Amino acid sequence: MFGRSLISRNGSFRPEHLGQNALAMIGNLCFTFFVIGVLIFTIIAATYEPEDQLFRPSTKITTFLTSNSNATFKSDNSVVKTGEDFMASNQTAFSTFINITDVDNAVVGAETELTFAETHDCSGKVDDPINCRDPEVFHLLMRAAIEKFKDMHFYRFGKPVSGNNDSSCHMAWRFRPKEGKAAAFYKDYRSFSIVRSENCTLSVVGIGDYHSGGNARKRKRKGKDKEKDKEGFEKVPVKMEENTIALPEVGETVNDALPVVESEGSFSHGKYLIYSGSGDRCKSMHQYLWSFMCMLGEAQYLNRTLIMDLSICLSKIYTSSGSDEEGKDFRFYFDFEHLKDSASVLDQTQFWSDWSKWQQKDGLSLHLVEDFRVTPMKLTGVKDTLIMRKFGSVEPDNYWYRVCEGETESVIQRPWHMIWKSRRLLDVASAIASRMNWDFDAVHVERGEKARNKELWPNLDKDTSPEALLATLQDKIEDGRNLYVATNEPDTSFFDPLKDKYSTHFIDEYKDLWDGNSDWYAEMTKLNNGSPVEFDGYMRISVDTEVFLRGKKQIETFNDLTNDCKDGINTCSSQLVGT
Repeated sequence: MFGRSLISRNGSFRPEHLGQNALAMIGNLCFTFFVIGVLIFTIIAATYEPEDQLFRPSTKITTFLTSNSNATFKSDNSVVKTGEDFMASNQTAFSTFINITDVDNAVVGAETELTFAETHDCSGKVDDPINCRDPEVFHLLMRAAIEKFKDMHFYRFGKPVSGNNDSSCHMAWRFRPKEGKAAAFYKDYRSFSIVRSENCTLSVVGIGDYHSGGNARKRKRKGKDKEKDKEGFEKVPVKMEENTIALPEVGETVNDALPVVESEGSFSHGKYLIYSGSGDRCKSMHQYLWSFMCMLGEAQYLNRTLIMDLSICLSKIYTSSGSDEEGKDFRFYFDFEHLKDSASVLDQTQFWSDWSKWQQKDGLSLHLVEDFRVTPMKLTGVKDTLIMRKFGSVEPDNYWYRVCEGETESVIQRPWHMIWKSRRLLDVASAIASRMNWDFDAVHVERGEKARNKELWPNLDKDTSPEALLATLQDKIEDGRNLYVATNEPDTSFFDPLKDKYSTHFIDEYKDLWDGNSDWYAEMTKLNNGSPVEFDGYMRISVDTEVFLRGKKQIETFNDLTNDCKDGINTCSSQLVGT
């Protein structure tokens, strides 16, 4: 009886049930592992701190830029994203900025005053010239700058120099705004007005506008002299890992002179790559740069000097004439100094001049490629001095970026970190931000053709109306704040209702920064061989976007103001790629 009962209770262990038991046990184990995996993933997701893009090596940046897209170009008429746009602006990553406590302890006083020696008799000396080179004056000016510009992190001060009169000094400094998305270092130089009281106390009574202290503007030195150009109070620069991408230094003197080959021998022993002909010409800046980066990537892969045409045709979408305009210079829009410091490039006009002089004498040879399907991998063994890719007249087969499609896409890495925006344009954006004391919020309002096309953007017009903007911004931006409106709406009076709650600002308020009396105009005229340069539509978009990125808060059109998709109805998933 007992034996029978035991057998019945353990009937499930009979041989014919072993398979079912094994499956049930495996299922339970799998479910247990799944639950444990979910718990581990949840813990990691809650505690993970993403790597700061600012400190990524260049190879990682390139992978980051290209991993979410194929080689096929997608058109976009907005401003081009370049290398610096993909650097995170993690200000806390730099711990070496200068605090007020770092300045000499002898500098005291709530009103930024400095006493040399109260026992000194200043009778008859009150109006004597200020000695701007005096270390104590240096400390006074540093303290004045730190206390006035509370929204900046200061990284270096240059020693003061004499100003425009006996009671002024000019001083430069290197800084970054405490908030904002733009990753760059900035240089400012300002005029300080100083008075001396009868007890020998010096006081700063005024600080000039952005770049008002022109005497403190130093020209950049090259080579070994760079290490000597570190005057003034400074901290040890942050050490980054090898291959880390440098940050743009906005406000420094730009040296974008064309590189030259110093001797016949160095030219004849070089290896070169050139692209001839293109259907990319006069297309949007996005298409031009996407193709240019393919060409630059191939030159890097083949370890050859890139021969580039600095002359750009600006698409009619950016011009005031409504027509394509030839004769624009690459240096108007992009930082050629950074490019030539990062890669081996030559201007094609100079190259062909040297080629004609030395080709026959030195037996220089040319390898012609007329099919974009000939991959860079097949050209690695070419010994000829020059590889020329020649493109025909049939679009889209004559687009440069076609070279980087197919199997080449996984081999050629577009070196985005080598292309930055023009620092002259960035300086205009910095001047605008400075006039708002770097203490402003920003909203991007895209309207134009998209707002009128109700089929692709059914809600955009309504969602970007002044009434809708006020309703959206009331919980995001405090009343009374400086609000910079970056927009393609031509009539800014459209936004007048916002003035009841905010101090609104638009790019057109700052036309003096690029008019005939501006530094930008003078430098661009010199760059353009004495001919004036128009502040064209693409420059305007670029500056507008850069000011937006310098705001403490940034409110986007298609992320914050409307649920419509950036590229039209049913395309919202694609806008996350960041084309």
